[in-house]
Amino acid sequence: MTDSNVTKELEKKLLSYITEEDPMLCMLQWITEKFMEIEVAHKVGAQKGKHSTERTTHLSGTRVRRFDTRMGTMYLTIPKLRKGGYVPFFVTAKKRSEQALIQIIQEAWVSGISTRKIERLARSMGIEQISASQVSEVSKELDVMVEEFRNRPLHAEYPILWIDALYEKIREGCHVENMAVLVVKGISLDGTAHILAVEPMQNESEQTYRILFRKLKDRGLERAWLCVSDAHKGLQAAVRKEFIGTSWQRCKVHFMRNILAYVGHRHKDAFAKQLKHIWLQPDEKQARAYAQSFMESYEKQFPDAVRCLEEGLEDSLQFYRFEKIDHRKIASTNTLERLNREIRRRSRVVGIFPNKASYIRLITSYLIEYEEEWQSGRAYISIQSLTEQKLQLEKVA
Repeated sequence: MTDSNVTKELEKKLLSYITEEDPMLCMLQWITEKFMEIEVAHKVGAQKGKHSTERTTHLSGTRVRRFDTRMGTMYLTIPKLRKGGYVPFFVTAKKRSEQALIQIIQEAWVSGISTRKIERLARSMGIEQISASQVSEVSKELDVMVEEFRNRPLHAEYPILWIDALYEKIREGCHVENMAVLVVKGISLDGTAHILAVEPMQNESEQTYRILFRKLKDRGLERAWLCVSDAHKGLQAAVRKEFIGTSWQRCKVHFMRNILAYVGHRHKDAFAKQLKHIWLQPDEKQARAYAQSFMESYEKQFPDAVRCLEEGLEDSLQFYRFEKIDHRKIASTNTLERLNREIRRRSRVVGIFPNKASYIRLITSYLIEYEEEWQSGRAYISIQSLTEQKLQLEKVA
């Protein structure tokens, strides 16, 4: 066939696609089929249906393979060979773009985008019929990274630990349970912040916190200077038993809320404005003096609030022992509260998680990225402050 005839035949073929619903996709499918004919002929050593002394194998039927492209989804009829097997070169090359698509789906999922939205995202890229189960399967590829992060070895010493719990709806068997998710954030001796644990538990109790702390110790943690949390009794007991010699700081923000619960709405703002100055004093001595004066001023008007303050004051002043560290950073769990809000922002999109594994996968994947940002930024507490504080603690000991 002359070049002119080939050109006319090609024009005729391409013009036949004009009436198709998606001409470009049809042309692309035809081109891929021609590519396969040529590639298979070279691999076999002979054209289809022709004898040749150079033949190395024979055709053995076909198989259908779904092939997703930016133009849309095609279903290719791929020739099968008796020996050697055959995978079209453009399918092999496509694996890289498929991996890119998988990464996009993973990133979308980690960002809290629902499976329904991910399906729309895939369709906009020319990929049809990605189901919720397929998204879930893709996301499971994150499991290796997640497990490595959750079980990585820890430093022996973390100066500060912030501990808190948030509650999420997670399906367990046939029931949806409001599970306690225990979160631990720590500062290493170089001043950088780390997520040490995210553990869904059936409840928030001394036993579950002890299990959490033992897991941290199994991964290498031996000592913490200060644990900061709310006043959950089980958490306090677990800290005393699992981290002997560690100070416990009652979060001043949670403590203020507990105290203000005993103050009428009309007086709450004025009371709170003066109350917070207890923890803004330059040192522990002045903080105690101000607290004493404050309690004397309000003990008749708000006796229950003053009694609550008196009972918890000691535990709320422990941060003053660490003179070299910025007290604003260790007097409350605010840094962890901000992190918890980010977690909830992503978990809220899902609503009810199908199981604990799916929750851990999503939240840990997000927290890995969050921690990477911390590592590349400024230290949360300066190394100099931590070094000076360590020397001071060693002298006291």
